[in-house]
Amino acid sequence: MPEPTPLTSRRGLFLGAAAVSAGVLVTGCTSNEPSDAEPAASDRPAADDKPGKPVTIGFAGPQADHGWLNAINDNAEKRAKTYSDVTMEITEGSNDTAQQIGQIETLINKKVDVLVVLPADGKALTQVGLKAMRAGIPVVNLDRIFNSPQAYRCWIGGDNYGMGLNAGHYIGEKLKDTPDARVIELAGLDNLELTKQRTRGFDDALKNYPNIKKVARQAADFTVESGQAKMAQLLQAQSAFDALWNHDDDQGVGALRAIEQAGRDDFLMVGGAGALSAFQAIKADDGVLKATVLYPPSMAASAIDLARALGQGKGVGGLAEFEIPTSLTCYSAVVDKENVDQYMSTGFK
Repeated sequence: MPEPTPLTSRRGLFLGAAAVSAGVLVTGCTSNEPSDAEPAASDRPAADDKPGKPVTIGFAGPQADHGWLNAINDNAEKRAKTYSDVTMEITEGSNDTAQQIGQIETLINKKVDVLVVLPADGKALTQVGLKAMRAGIPVVNLDRIFNSPQAYRCWIGGDNYGMGLNAGHYIGEKLKDTPDARVIELAGLDNLELTKQRTRGFDDALKNYPNIKKVARQAADFTVESGQAKMAQLLQAQSAFDALWNHDDDQGVGALRAIEQAGRDDFLMVGGAGALSAFQAIKADDGVLKATVLYPPSMAASAIDLARALGQGKGVGGLAEFEIPTSLTCYSAVVDKENVDQYMSTGFK
């Protein structure tokens, strides 16, 4: 995956978007310009406040058993409510592949105008995506990607490589004047491609800082419990280090518990995703957590914008093309004490 090039325009995706270059990289899922009262993404002005052709959007996602996934559902539902011409058909959500396929097939049979799907397993759900497309129902594939580009009209999601890259650069800049600096990594599930991408981005960034060495890496399970257990192991094995990158703010809650129990405060910590608890800790600035790298759930609100545009045959405001792009990647902004107030309203619980 190529190194992302951040855009700094406030206007962003579908919200009166600034023009972006080919291979579109989107900052509209987040925002990079300070604001005293920044509204949550789902509460920002809609792409086009003028009602158009009525559109029924079918929304199917996995079970909301994680703070980020719950925020995905919340962003999608709130965004749809901002449009008087949009009706949402929402499934219960399931981590069981067969059950989620059945839920999507029900939406296909109801002949919704557009489908927005965050698959529990992109590979396993590729066939049902193909089925929808063949039935003339365009699919917005959210985050976890189907195996075939024929299974979706547009993909929108986060930048896992960019998360690692930006976390690594942030830590690198903080430690660039520290001789023989040592960093450790608390990763997510190692059997997931996204975890491998986050680690690769982090490692690539650290190559720019020859004084820094990654001395340990431990994989957790994206849960509070696993974060606490694996962090305790890292702390026991590493008596001294300068920085920690944790892939996920949910497991970071557990990691911070382990750090507090160990009485350690001799390093800086960078998290990942954008949980409200992380933002609050960064703002308080009374512990090791100094920043988090976004994986914005507001991408779900943008997916609804895309679905509405597809249903109404529109393009994206601010772009010259008549059609929406086939791929949109959200930027992984770094949130620290300097800009945390701007993002506070977007934090998920």
